[in-house]
Amino acid sequence: MWFKNLQIFRLPAPYKVDIEQLNNQLATQAFSQCPSNEMQSEGWASPRENEQLIHSVNQQLLLLLSTEKKLLPSTIINQVTKAKAADLEEQQGFAPGRKAMKDLKERVIDELLPRAFGIKRNTWVWIDPVNGWLVVDASSPTKADDVIKLLLKCTKLPLESLRVKLSPQTAMTDWLLGNEAPKGFTIDQDTELRSHTEDKATVRYVNHSLDADDVQRHIAAGKLCTKLALTWNDRVSFVLTESLALKRIKALDILDEDKESRTNNEDERFDADFVLMTSELATMMDDLVFALGGEMESLKAA
Repeated sequence: MWFKNLQIFRLPAPYKVDIEQLNNQLATQAFSQCPSNEMQSEGWASPRENEQLIHSVNQQLLLLLSTEKKLLPSTIINQVTKAKAADLEEQQGFAPGRKAMKDLKERVIDELLPRAFGIKRNTWVWIDPVNGWLVVDASSPTKADDVIKLLLKCTKLPLESLRVKLSPQTAMTDWLLGNEAPKGFTIDQDTELRSHTEDKATVRYVNHSLDADDVQRHIAAGKLCTKLALTWNDRVSFVLTESLALKRIKALDILDEDKESRTNNEDERFDADFVLMTSELATMMDDLVFALGGEMESLKAA
């Protein structure tokens, strides 16, 4: 299993984790199926369906946040509410007012909820107490923040956002301007350049060779790089964003290298993939932080 996106947070390194205690803390916010009268339910679930809320391999921890959300489109709610309002108008001889319509709409939602389908989504969380990483596999910072809020609601993990000395936007623009990636990385064929003027003019390259003169012309016109596709040591490719998120993570030849040692046992294969992923990504994140000038001093240490 490989994460597709990395929203990155920091822990002190090394950080001592009492797994039993952490498991008990997560259990206070354990997932349960969405009640018939509620729109959404979320909580911690077992990553391996064995009643344990933490899967630990080689000092690396894996958590799973499950979210179930009822599908109840506003068009359906409005349609049923409108029909009931028409019936009510016919009965009483006048159209219901604003407050009556609001109450009617709430009653319609209560009636429809038990029959609504629920969609379940999972979000993975990787904790590396050895190197001080906490990573959420989420495509948006908002989703990652929701995960972190629930995590901090039931634990006391000393989390901080990853803060580097060079802004990713400045660094990526410099790399493109010099047509040279930092040591250990290569620039791939996807990038986005955006102006910070009112028009927010944007240029995107998708699976397209980056012409150095063309890119430099856009930068000279005031555009900055907001997304850049990179490959690390010919092992992992990803897209770095201006918010320091990593997207479209893809393992390259390392999966082929690992084939000979793979087993047919599903649990053993899952653990082997997890160990490979955490080892590679931890090293890659270290190299990326170095390329971005290193970390800024911890707020807690300051």
